[in-house]
Amino acid sequence: MTRIAHDFVYLASQSPRRRQLLDQLGVRHELLLAAPEEDAEALEVHLPGETPATYCTRVTQLKLDAALKRLKARGLPPAPVLCADTTVALGARVFGKPADAADAVATLERLSGRTHRVMTAVAVGAGRARRAALSVSTVRFAPMPRAAIEAYVASGEPFGKAGAYAIQSRIAGWIERIAGSYSGIMGLPLHETAQLLRETRVRFQE
Repeated sequence: MTRIAHDFVYLASQSPRRRQLLDQLGVRHELLLAAPEEDAEALEVHLPGETPATYCTRVTQLKLDAALKRLKARGLPPAPVLCADTTVALGARVFGKPADAADAVATLERLSGRTHRVMTAVAVGAGRARRAALSVSTVRFAPMPRAAIEAYVASGEPFGKAGAYAIQSRIAGWIERIAGSYSGIMGLPLHETAQLLRETRVRFQE
């Protein structure tokens, strides 16, 4: 029996970059965002002793759980749900979204002159079926002067982003090299995502 192909997916993410990357793949999508009463930030609590990869994967699955419940509760037409989470790690330490300007400056000072990992976990749920993948890349920053860090933080770009930066922003002028998936560092690894969506029989636009 041939499975039915899906014309679109629900994207459970507020990230405009993930929307852009799905557009790049040619995947139609509708947003499935948390309601104001949902405590979405609570899903991102880092547990003691949890490795960055385990944390990233676990949070993504929790986001998928919440999104699938949201889909059912709202009585929306059935379609696969796509969730993702991006984690920045230096050694075993996880750097989440900065709480304020001081936190953003401190984070970038820790990353300056060092190589860190960027992990993006992707999960797709359709009915009872689930598929997931984890992309791991490395990014090396050149040593950044304090003034350059403060100017970048003052631009507002670091807020809402793991590790307090976006690779596609002007901070790219301080990135010496990357290894892995550029789109994964942005927030949605296109190769892994495309594989998961093909396995879920999502149609890609020509």
